[in-house]
Amino acid sequence: MSSFATTADRAPIADQAPGRVTVSHPQRVPDAAMRAFAEALGAAPVRTDAGFAHWHPDRVELAPLRTLADRLGVDLAVTDRRRRLEDFKLIAFDMDSTVITIECIDEIADFAGLKDQVAAITEATMRGEIKDFNESLTRRVALLRGLPQTVLDTVYAQRLALSPGVEALLDGARAAGLRTLLVSGGFTFFTERLRERLGFDVARANELEIVDGKLTGRVLGDIVNAERKRQSVAEQCAAIGASPSQAIVVGDGANDLLMMSIAGVSVAYRAKPLVRAQTDAALNHGGLDAILRFFD
Repeated sequence: MSSFATTADRAPIADQAPGRVTVSHPQRVPDAAMRAFAEALGAAPVRTDAGFAHWHPDRVELAPLRTLADRLGVDLAVTDRRRRLEDFKLIAFDMDSTVITIECIDEIADFAGLKDQVAAITEATMRGEIKDFNESLTRRVALLRGLPQTVLDTVYAQRLALSPGVEALLDGARAAGLRTLLVSGGFTFFTERLRERLGFDVARANELEIVDGKLTGRVLGDIVNAERKRQSVAEQCAAIGASPSQAIVVGDGANDLLMMSIAGVSVAYRAKPLVRAQTDAALNHGGLDAILRFFD
């Protein structure tokens, strides 16, 4: 049975260890933001450049800092300043609206004239308003019945675009020795192509049933829901002899919260408010490669 979980049971990093606060912007951190965060944290940054500023406070109250970051239009991350990127062993990503800029199922539905209807279900699911991901996916996939398989090729070739910074992030993570996992509630048609294109070590997703060159409106096997995402992260950590606390997990929707809850660092990318409020970092403006700057 699918369910959405929160990261509430995991104490914020700021309450566990000496914090590193990173404030960033893809062009330049505004002077107003520099002053506001220096006042909120009671200190000048320990390091800064045009797009990034870092503080090392003894303790952090996350909620006021999140509010400040949202108001000033900057990205915020709070990590353990004692940990380097090389201390992690796995980095795991959601696919739709995270590694790529689209929701594949919405774009597929466009060819049936049902994009608005399917997208509304997708949005409600990612916001956590539809609690059962299995039911949500089953309803949406059923609407695709009868579409030719070639639609998938068209979506991949003409509509799928990589999120900014994902290639640089993957290169940096691999250079630091991390295993890479793509785990999605979407479809293997896309994850397998992205696995080959971007060099992910492992990819997990749902398989669309195709008969006589047409979508049947069903998926094969067990649905990759929030719990199976969590299991995938845990299994990949176990396979390399690592703890989930040595994983970085990046996602955008409510069905990512469960795998985020076991990670050492959770990153919300262009995420829904429900997700941003429960993660260690939120990237609303910069690219995914900003994650490389969260660690000394």
